[in-house]
Amino acid sequence: MGEKGKKSKTMSKSPSAAKEHKEQLERLQKKDPEFYQYLQQYGKDLLTFDDEDEDFDDDAEVYMEDAENQLDDETYQHDIPEEEEKPSKNVLTTEMVNSWCKSIREDEKLSAVHSIMKAFRTACHYGDDTGTDSSAKFAVMSSSVFNKIMLFTLSEMDRILRKLLKLPASGGKKETIIELMNTKQWKNYNHLVKSYLGNALHVLNQMTDTKMISFTLRRLQYSSVFLAAFPSLLRKYIKVALHFWGTGGDALPVVSFLFLRDLCVRLGSDCLDECFRGIYKAYVLNCHFVNASKLQHIQFLANCVIELIRVDLPTAYQHAFVFIRQLAMLLRDALNMKTKEAYRKVYEWKFINCLELWTGAICTYSSEADFRPLAYPLTQIISGVARLVPTARYFPLRLRCVKMLNRISAATGTFIPVSMLLLDMLEMKELNRPPTGGVGKAVDLRTTLKASKPILKTRAFQEACVISVVEELAEHLAQWSYSVAFFELSFIPAVRLRSFCKCTKVERFRKEMRHLIRKIEANDEFTNERRASVTFLPNDNAATSFLEDEKKMGTGPLSQYVTTLRQRAQQRNDSMMESSVLVGEKSAVFGKKLDQIPDSDEEDDIKNDDGATVFSSSWLPGGDSRANLPKEEEKKKKKKKKGMEQDEGVGDDEDVVEDLVLSSDEDEDEEDTAEEDGNEEQLGGSRQQNKKQKPKNLSNK
Repeated sequence: MGEKGKKSKTMSKSPSAAKEHKEQLERLQKKDPEFYQYLQQYGKDLLTFDDEDEDFDDDAEVYMEDAENQLDDETYQHDIPEEEEKPSKNVLTTEMVNSWCKSIREDEKLSAVHSIMKAFRTACHYGDDTGTDSSAKFAVMSSSVFNKIMLFTLSEMDRILRKLLKLPASGGKKETIIELMNTKQWKNYNHLVKSYLGNALHVLNQMTDTKMISFTLRRLQYSSVFLAAFPSLLRKYIKVALHFWGTGGDALPVVSFLFLRDLCVRLGSDCLDECFRGIYKAYVLNCHFVNASKLQHIQFLANCVIELIRVDLPTAYQHAFVFIRQLAMLLRDALNMKTKEAYRKVYEWKFINCLELWTGAICTYSSEADFRPLAYPLTQIISGVARLVPTARYFPLRLRCVKMLNRISAATGTFIPVSMLLLDMLEMKELNRPPTGGVGKAVDLRTTLKASKPILKTRAFQEACVISVVEELAEHLAQWSYSVAFFELSFIPAVRLRSFCKCTKVERFRKEMRHLIRKIEANDEFTNERRASVTFLPNDNAATSFLEDEKKMGTGPLSQYVTTLRQRAQQRNDSMMESSVLVGEKSAVFGKKLDQIPDSDEEDDIKNDDGATVFSSSWLPGGDSRANLPKEEEKKKKKKKKGMEQDEGVGDDEDVVEDLVLSSDEDEDEEDTAEEDGNEEQLGGSRQQNKKQKPKNLSNK
């Protein structure tokens, strides 16, 4: 007590100062009766004093003038007992938050805004190791208080900041923020904007619940235009959004993509380059492996990249040119070096999915002058990949390349000779001889790049390949079935198809080919009858309008046949999807999920209900944050990736391209049998070793 007395003497005030402070309290009672009532409940000693009181601290004056200092440490050191000191200065209660929210909504008090922002910072950094940081005013809060602070701040802060800065209620561009940065309002309140965006970014890295992250990102999207003033925060937000876009579940990838797209639209050149590079890199990282459960998700990611390109096609062209050139360099290395490693870099899912991505982009923007020039180099790369290793084990990859070429041809209206790629497949012994490996399991060519040798000799693989050849060849011919030169175009394919019918020993394949030949002959008659009456030469511009009306109606024999083939392929794919165990069946699909995102007006109506549902758990930051994943989970992820590599149907050894000999050569029969015998011996030895090691692994577990 002696020490306190000494302190009070050194900090004493004159009678005039005490009188002035009394007047301040009277003004406070008239101006803010609720806060004055709060002081009467929790700080009576501050209100009961006389002119001779010598224990008043300088900070009390600041405390009365600004509501954000109502729980300041130094104020409570003198007149409040030690038993009441701890809960009053450290605990953030629901009543305090409610009073701030009420003052902001009803009276729009700036002091309450400062208080709620300090509470928001505490909530976002709750659980962090602050050490002896004296600026951390509130050290304890409950989960209900955390939820209330987060919900109010995320829902209302954008409106508050825009009102303080005299901006429109929504929208805005980079130019608006640049002009605002020279005004007095920005100098007074920019610290509130930076605090809101910075603390929200911090808590995003701590959150683990996808619905909570989605709600937070959706609300931050309204304030994304303010990031034009903070380049370092902008880069961090792009990085976080890209991570959620590539790895999130439920609606989080769609919300993250809309956040990124909004940034590109509003900020323009400040973030376009970084977003284009980042989203392409994230796409590549997430398409290393393909199985039935990841098909939809990879397609969604590709659709997002294509949609983002729409924001600025000239800028996107420059990046697309660089990325396609990288693919061309990998193919060139494989053609020149002819090593196993060089072939492996081309014949992997990452490379093929990148080709699929740029094929989709060129097909989408084929009518745009900024993007159409990329069609030619991409076509050359795809054709080179299809011919790189012409063996039967890579039939699935070749069919995938042919499908991409057909899509580019249809979108650009350019003739691409793909019939030779398909007809060469029919001349290999694996497709024109009866199978020797039994029936086998159904083969999904969409999730296969390379077939193993046992699968290569099964009836299921033969049927899948022959049916796909028929479908793609019919697609190719149907694109030009209304051309004046269709008879000359289809002559060589028809001759080689008849040759296949004579050579093949499989009756069902012969039947399928004869059906296609009949449709080609019917289409020849269909075009020859009409071109017999024309008077223009083949090189005249009038040739482009030949059978234009029939093409729009699709009355040609080949067009009708292709329609039935598409329906059959769709039914086959649906049955395979149903028979597969789809772990990610409800993964993000661009079209479906995008329809579920409400409009801005609808979201304003339901945001409180949605937020109250999201922020209703007992979660607090600093516990099981996403940023602090244990090392065991990282190890598990690595094991999963290794397992997925093995599930591809081709192991690491099988992925190595051993030779470039055509599989139709007679000399390969002996090599295949010798290799199979050697592989069986190795497999037998490895099985015995696995049997011996199995009990040891179980005991370890």
